[in-house]
Amino acid sequence: MLALPRVAGVDDAGRGCVIGPLAVAGVLVDEEGLRCLCELGVRDSKALSPAKRAELAAGIKRVALAWKVVLVPPREIDRAVACGGLNKLEAKVIAAIIDELCPEVAYVDASDVLALRFASTVCSFMARGRQVRVIAEHKADAKYPVVSAASILAKVARDEAIKAIKEEVGVDFGSGYPTDPRTLAFLRECLAENPLSPPEFVRCSWRTVRELLSSLRTQPLDRWRGE
Repeated sequence: MLALPRVAGVDDAGRGCVIGPLAVAGVLVDEEGLRCLCELGVRDSKALSPAKRAELAAGIKRVALAWKVVLVPPREIDRAVACGGLNKLEAKVIAAIIDELCPEVAYVDASDVLALRFASTVCSFMARGRQVRVIAEHKADAKYPVVSAASILAKVARDEAIKAIKEEVGVDFGSGYPTDPRTLAFLRECLAENPLSPPEFVRCSWRTVRELLSSLRTQPLDRWRGE
């Protein structure tokens, strides 16, 4: 019986957050490793509690042949958004992870609305001569255990980064997503301190931040006009 090829799964966490980095993770397994992932009970990280994700992350690292996590900082995300290339940036990071893990097949959670186009973009950034079958699908983290494993590592890394920022600023600002009231309240306060130089951990290209900064930067002029 032929053994299954070495398979990688790649997924991200924090793509829509307004605070903190984007985490992209890859996990490499063989047939035995895939069986172990299933026994561990890996599944989409969004369906797991933080404690369960941390527990599974430790198990994933034990059974994987290799794993990799990349944190993409907000300023790099801002530069990509400015030229309409956030999907391209993520595809480039994914390609680098696949190149490092050296699988025969790579399953990727597609960021582009067109999954096939995203797979093609990832392949365009991979090292020349690399013979890897890249399969990009939407909700791959719910379909393939190896992608579920990657989603867990990405989410744990993302959570750790957010925790570090909270410790740095001394404020629990919630999830870091623009729909979180605590995150919005924190953004208003920290941006008001210096609207001309937002903190490095804030994604200034997000509409939420742009609108807040626009409002803050016009307030002095509005007050002067009212006097």
